[in-house]
Amino acid sequence: MAASQLKQRVLIIDDQKSNLKILSDILRDEVELILAQDGEQGIRKATEFAPDLILLDVVMPGIDGFEVIRQLKQDPSTYLIPVIFITSLNDVAHEEQGLLLGACDYINKPFHAAVVMARVKLHLQLARQRLMLEQLANIDPLTAVANRRKYQEVLDRQWRDACRKRSCLSLVMVDVDNFKMYNDHYGHAAGDRVLQQVALTLAAELRRPYDFIARYGGEEFVIILPDTPADDSFRIIEGCRAAILQLQIPHQATGGCLSISAGGYSCWPEQPDESISAFALKQADDLLYQAKRQGKNRVLWTTAAIEIQG
Repeated sequence: MAASQLKQRVLIIDDQKSNLKILSDILRDEVELILAQDGEQGIRKATEFAPDLILLDVVMPGIDGFEVIRQLKQDPSTYLIPVIFITSLNDVAHEEQGLLLGACDYINKPFHAAVVMARVKLHLQLARQRLMLEQLANIDPLTAVANRRKYQEVLDRQWRDACRKRSCLSLVMVDVDNFKMYNDHYGHAAGDRVLQQVALTLAAELRRPYDFIARYGGEEFVIILPDTPADDSFRIIEGCRAAILQLQIPHQATGGCLSISAGGYSCWPEQPDESISAFALKQADDLLYQAKRQGKNRVLWTTAAIEIQG
């Protein structure tokens, strides 16, 4: 992995080129730098690059630092990014205002290299620790895919995006066929290994970076396919079903190999409503159980207008 990929990202927002140069000279060997010369550009780059830390000038023309941090803290994609204010203002009231708006620290001008480096390193370390804790909280420890908590977070975001873009969103429920029989026959340790293999295989079949899989519970997985019409979604999940069969995992209790069944529902969200998204998932879950009743090892799909079977 390249060294630049290992470095954490720091976004510096300052309208003075001299300040950008000084801070860049201090930090460039330790972090990957992103520079912005005004508040609007800074907000745009924060959203685009998702830095680990932001150094934000208070006094800028147009949108000042206080307004920038207000907007950053209102955006779900940037509100967790720590912000250090850089300022020449030695005013307790301004410092209090910044801290109340969500700033984590202040660096005063003129800059002292050792102080800048120490505070940046401290908050990057805290950011790294927070990220590790978040990852632990969002990952299923057995299968290493996302857990149900993370699924709900991603679904809420993707549902809102689909509403805004008026695009098709597909939800899929996947279940390992006859898993209890497999556990009873081979033991729970073998069952755990199978769930790991299934999760790894399903994740590998979801090749687009915005496709998402989570363990929903037990032997069930949930998949989100954003901006994906029913026909395309069906083909992706059919590929998942075929890939599991190709593993050729013996299932002596059934006299064959391990397989999965899936139910999918494609819709065009119109409003960010949890009850509607829950209804969409129930539609997929109902189709999953239909697939089970129809003989397993199959994918059933529906939209408001059509039904696809495989």
